[in-house]
Amino acid sequence: MTEVFFLGSGGSVATVSRDNTSLLVHHKNSLILVDCPGSVVRKIRKLGFDPEDLSAVFVTHIHPDHIYGLPSLVHSLMMKEMDIDLYGSSESIDFCRRFLDLFHLLDHKIKCRVNFIEVEPVAASKLGESVQFYGFEVPHIGSSLAFHFTFLPERKKLLYSGDTAVHPPLFEKARGTDCLIHDCSAPARFFTRFPSLVTMHTNSLDLGKQAMQAGVRRLIPCHFLGEIEYSVSEVEQEIRRNFNGDLIIPSDFMRVVL
Repeated sequence: MTEVFFLGSGGSVATVSRDNTSLLVHHKNSLILVDCPGSVVRKIRKLGFDPEDLSAVFVTHIHPDHIYGLPSLVHSLMMKEMDIDLYGSSESIDFCRRFLDLFHLLDHKIKCRVNFIEVEPVAASKLGESVQFYGFEVPHIGSSLAFHFTFLPERKKLLYSGDTAVHPPLFEKARGTDCLIHDCSAPARFFTRFPSLVTMHTNSLDLGKQAMQAGVRRLIPCHFLGEIEYSVSEVEQEIRRNFNGDLIIPSDFMRVVL
């Protein structure tokens, strides 16, 4: 069984109910973290897991709300004899290495060792014997990758967009997946009001259209912006105008079984 937990479901500005978006995947007694904002160790423990079981961190891009908790994570585990594989684009890996080194968290005295692994776009890779994955570029910033995971032996497939504008090739890759978790930063009316959002994020109306055209089975929108006021029910209604598949509106600490 593969479980996905939302450590956060909001955008760059956290709210009372939604922290910055990140995912924790539990598969075969190991934990995979996707993006690393704040208080990750506390959140993992709150879910009943041991942070020492964390085997990999995937970084979608290097905006602060996706990586600012990385030094705290390693610092919290600095006395633990363990390895964490950190995956991302070449730009993300270079930044994360310098970011951790700034706090001397790559020194020999740090027992938690971080292995920096550059993801070549679209090249298939394996994490252990039971997880296959590949990353591919999406339009947000230069370091941005989406990640497609396959969990064995059940061959459950998960695609996480990271932050992205509408990108038709991503939805083609979503065909046949068990779950698409996708940027859905705000209702469409805000993209009309703030045109710069169009090149960086996806609105709920377009997400529903694209997901329906791609035959997505289960859609989970996330990265809801906290600096503008709207109801998540408006997001749900806009998606439902075009999408009739399984739709889950996540809350922080929600569990989804693939």
